[in-house]
Amino acid sequence: MNTLPPEPDPAPPTPPTASQRVIAAFERVSEVDRPELWTTLRAIEDVLVDAKAVDERVKAGEVLPLAGTVIAVKDVIDVAGQPTTAGCPSFGRVPETSATVVARLTSAGAVVLGKTNLDQFGYGLTGTRSPYGAVSAAWDRTKVAGGSSCGSAVAVALGIVDLALGTDTAGSGRIPAALNAVVGLKPTLGLLPMTGVLPTSRSYDAVSVFATGLAAGRRALALMTGPDGVDPGTRPWPADVRLGAGDHPRIAIPDKAGLAPLSAAARLAFQDTVTRLVASGAVVEPIAFDAFREAGELVYTGSLDAESYAVIGEFLGKDPADADPTVAALVHGAGGHTAHAFAADKHRLAELKVRAAQALDGFDALLVPTVPDHPELAEALADPIGVSHRMATYSSFVNVLDLAAVTVPVLPGDRRPFGVTFVTRAFEDQIALDLATVCTDEPMTHYPEPGEDLVVFGAHLRGQPLNGRLTELGARFTGPVRTAERYRMVLLATEPPQPGVLEDADGSGLDGERWRLSPAALGRFAATLPEPFVLARVELEDGSRVLAVRCEKDAAATAPGLERYESWRGYVRFTSTAGLRAPG
Repeated sequence: MNTLPPEPDPAPPTPPTASQRVIAAFERVSEVDRPELWTTLRAIEDVLVDAKAVDERVKAGEVLPLAGTVIAVKDVIDVAGQPTTAGCPSFGRVPETSATVVARLTSAGAVVLGKTNLDQFGYGLTGTRSPYGAVSAAWDRTKVAGGSSCGSAVAVALGIVDLALGTDTAGSGRIPAALNAVVGLKPTLGLLPMTGVLPTSRSYDAVSVFATGLAAGRRALALMTGPDGVDPGTRPWPADVRLGAGDHPRIAIPDKAGLAPLSAAARLAFQDTVTRLVASGAVVEPIAFDAFREAGELVYTGSLDAESYAVIGEFLGKDPADADPTVAALVHGAGGHTAHAFAADKHRLAELKVRAAQALDGFDALLVPTVPDHPELAEALADPIGVSHRMATYSSFVNVLDLAAVTVPVLPGDRRPFGVTFVTRAFEDQIALDLATVCTDEPMTHYPEPGEDLVVFGAHLRGQPLNGRLTELGARFTGPVRTAERYRMVLLATEPPQPGVLEDADGSGLDGERWRLSPAALGRFAATLPEPFVLARVELEDGSRVLAVRCEKDAAATAPGLERYESWRGYVRFTSTAGLRAPG
């Protein structure tokens, strides 16, 4: 019988060129018909000029990680040649250079579509305080989009752009993400330069990223991270930063009183998320939420907003006709704070930082609902201050307590957009990103903090007796590896038993695990590594050379060989099934 050969697998789709993606973006702009999203939408001819330049760079062989990516930029962040209005046209100016974060993205191949609408001067959390129009939610025009980075979040949610930049002082990079079913990344303060960004508060502002997925958002963060030699607020990574939380992370959640503000649908969605985390192996426990709540309240009832007056108070003191009355009133009020009141509130905040740190002691992250509910647009217009204050319940404490946060969408029972936020200590952004993957089912992706990869083969593997020595140091598991075909194992007389790994021309490939440690953690690990173990490079099957736990050759001379095994786990399984004493 004649048989036809199997049809070949279809080739993966060719990614669109930058020019094709720009054309698709403008088609989507026309389809959704949401002009209130923009303070400036660039002419398609101008955007295509930028896109064609990207396409030419790619054709010339340049590697551009964001080629074919269209972005939108919140209108407090400078884009060269485009007005920066902060949502107030009379305040506008046209910068000659882009903000550092924008320049880094466009250098990587991104193309800017336009500047997005916002709560004026970044002052609000509903997206309704703008002369360019109130911005409603992407999927329900009767609901608020969330502010102040409302236009950026909705532009991503509606598929107009691939990524968007916002800013975040009290939740503006997280609340709009939750209310529009996109990812919102609020990095540690100082990781991304603020050069070319008009702040709401210089001490507590961060550039944030909106994306449809964690991987895309993380990639953008990675490209923007690092000092630019201009912004004095940038901060270096600490040498001892924790990069991982282990297989059973401990996650705190607000106690019953802390969750009291939640609507019924939000409560169900939050509990579903907790259930999913527990099923993944996490340990979830309630903690008192008082210190976090009180710190967040200081943002609204204290004198910390005096920093806003320092930025825009003089301009609003001229009573421009296009100033939003709510914003103007709040900023004028901020100008009345005394120096001693500001000093007292800063001291109170320092006390709350200590209490919050004590509450999080022993935990890897705090999980909170991003918002308590989803307000109607009409309600926010009628009570702009009250609704905005309510929206800040689970977000305004993050920056004043110097924490990092990742918001991901989850759907409650009524299927309306809702989100949860993973909050971690400063510089532990990687842990928040990894924990958030449980909700998005995405693979873990690596944030570019300083550190070194380490390969282990024996008792330090996951599930083995000494794995805790890695997880206690904040090491992050990044995946299985296999060596080149020239290594072998011997059985060492240690307690617990461990293999010694040696280079041998007659050897084979060995299976191991790759972990990533901060420089300080790697030093501590090396200092406690007993003889005859040493840290030395091994070659992996892809040709790369990585630091690994190996063995001194002399010490292994009389050790029994394990040549028939290509993994320590294989040897452990054999000893268990053969009725021998299993190591450990």
